[in-house]
Amino acid sequence: MTTKEYDFRIRALTEAFYHTYPDPPFKEILKKKRRAYNCLLLPTQDTFFICIPYRTEIAHPYAYHFTSSLRSREHKSGLDYTKMVLIRKKEFIADSDTVIDQDEYVETRNNIDRIQKEAFQFLDDYRNHQKGVILLHKSEFERRYKFSPLKYFHKEMEIEDASKELRQ
Repeated sequence: MTTKEYDFRIRALTEAFYHTYPDPPFKEILKKKRRAYNCLLLPTQDTFFICIPYRTEIAHPYAYHFTSSLRSREHKSGLDYTKMVLIRKKEFIADSDTVIDQDEYVETRNNIDRIQKEAFQFLDDYRNHQKGVILLHKSEFERRYKFSPLKYFHKEMEIEDASKELRQ
């Protein structure tokens, strides 16, 4: 499936989202002081959106790393799959597009199919591991998901018992 430009948005999460998921206890959800992260918002076939934050510094491989933006020449900037959140309520998403660097927007648009494929694979690997369909090695699971907020969104992923300790 090819993604069209209108199939994604760049938005911020609202204060309503951060009020519903405060830190603590939701410490793995990113929030900068005084403002939310800008996120790439992708629709899914499920009843939620995937929200992937744009970050200035990403030191792991579980991300789309920008290569042609001005910021990427000085930093390891990109879209961080390990910090994706799942959004079901529209009031958690800002109404208007947010502003990001033009060159990062162009690189996002030009690579949206790859980004979407990688993000869905990251999410599917987590979901399949938690459901016991395809188990990752304990160290691989920890490397990818130890600091991921996905553990807060088991209901959205239809993982039956979100209160159980995560499989590791």
